[in-house]
Amino acid sequence: MATMTQSGEKESDMTGPREAKNLIAGEWKDAASGARFDSVNPANTQEVVGTAPDSDERDVDAAVRAAKAAFPAWSKLSWVRRGEILDNFAQLIKRDTEAMSRLVTRECGKPINEGRADVIESLHMVQFAAALGRLPIGECISSEIPEKDAYIRRKPKGVVACISPWNFPMAIPLWEMTPSLVSGNTVVLKPSEETPICADYLFRLMAEAGFPPGVINIVHGQGETAGAPLVAHPDVDVVLFTGSYQVGKIVQRQAAAEAHKFVATEMGGKNALIVLDDADLNIAVPAALLSAFKTSGQRCVTSNRLIVDRKLVDRFQEQFLEMVDRIKIGDGLREDVFMGPLINDGGVKKFLHHNAKAKEEGATVLRDGGALTDGDYANGHFVKPFVYRMEYRPNTFCLREEAFSPHVAIIPVDGVEQAVEVYNDTDYGLAMAVVTEDYRKWRYVRDHADYGLGYVNLPSIGAEVHLPFGGVKNSGNGHPSAEGLIDAVTHRTAFTVNHAREIVMAQGLSTKI
Repeated sequence: MATMTQSGEKESDMTGPREAKNLIAGEWKDAASGARFDSVNPANTQEVVGTAPDSDERDVDAAVRAAKAAFPAWSKLSWVRRGEILDNFAQLIKRDTEAMSRLVTRECGKPINEGRADVIESLHMVQFAAALGRLPIGECISSEIPEKDAYIRRKPKGVVACISPWNFPMAIPLWEMTPSLVSGNTVVLKPSEETPICADYLFRLMAEAGFPPGVINIVHGQGETAGAPLVAHPDVDVVLFTGSYQVGKIVQRQAAAEAHKFVATEMGGKNALIVLDDADLNIAVPAALLSAFKTSGQRCVTSNRLIVDRKLVDRFQEQFLEMVDRIKIGDGLREDVFMGPLINDGGVKKFLHHNAKAKEEGATVLRDGGALTDGDYANGHFVKPFVYRMEYRPNTFCLREEAFSPHVAIIPVDGVEQAVEVYNDTDYGLAMAVVTEDYRKWRYVRDHADYGLGYVNLPSIGAEVHLPFGGVKNSGNGHPSAEGLIDAVTHRTAFTVNHAREIVMAQGLSTKI
């Protein structure tokens, strides 16, 4: 029996091109210009997954105005009621999990098990946000004056603009949107132009779940013509951005120009797995493989650096390369594929550039990954892993700059202190993992490394939605998404009530005149 999905469609009927629309004030609309663009499968660029509106500032303005108009009524609802609508949404994700997973794989290329993981993480995020609706939000605390009650309340900020990337096309938009929605804000999403069909699917489920018109809005389009006007719009109160450092800095500068506008950014990293001299290689080697090559290295938490103690680096390298050589590359809809394509031709060119820079800077190449262009790979953006070994020295491009691809360095070090020194020698600070059996060593790494996400005896990947997700330095401005986002999208307000028949002031102030 065919699986039924949203709007009564059969999953088997969803393989053809889909037509995405903007959702503005509860109505599905084309761009004001009438222009559209194609979204193609990176494993087979001859397959059009769907088309989407190529929007501009007119569409953005309409969406922001709709969100602003919907804010008063939405923010007056109880947290409980907003959580109930999110729970409706969660049930629809459960219903459509497999269809959504296959769509993720077709549109962004990641293997189907990762497509499923993206959707399950989306479900977890919605469940977490829905649960917040029935948890204690705010505090009642003691005042200095016994006759007074003092409260701390959370109030929504208003219109939240969300700009999301392509590599987690369902999970990351929901990291941004669902905490914003449950706390009473309204949202406008500008999804990546690489994965508009995934975002459209999410919004069709959200509309089915019962979000009122204007509370959720989506505007498809390019960064310059849709994203920039959204960030600059005077009626946007908060900007949430996940993407590259270069674009993130532009977003930060634009938001800083607006006195009332708050921005939270997560901007990637040059992460590392640290393998210390007492590490269990049965953990370290598979952790390295997952850290380096899941999503073909296209995660903001991907580890392009494997920092390994010199005492065991040769054994580690041998076992790691054995696993690398067994990686199956291909169309992610095949269940046995470990690594799918890069997202586009630009990603392939960046990968090859980083590989060339590593050679130029003296790397010993262990696996000379390149583009795959023959046979089943002819119409996709496929590459092989590039693995090299390199002695550490400061200020090298290849060891300090994010590659966002399966480009991996093995770096020998002497002891935990040098391992942390090497780890910190980059302008980024997002994710770090350490493999060791000694709690004193992982504690040293914990306290001296620059990171936002840390792991022990695990890969550097694996976000959980009830934890904050964000980084330091060029990886972000310290305002994380997922669990940590509530602080970015609400004001903590103080509220004090006097129960006495006279005014009694703190700090000894008096009403006497």
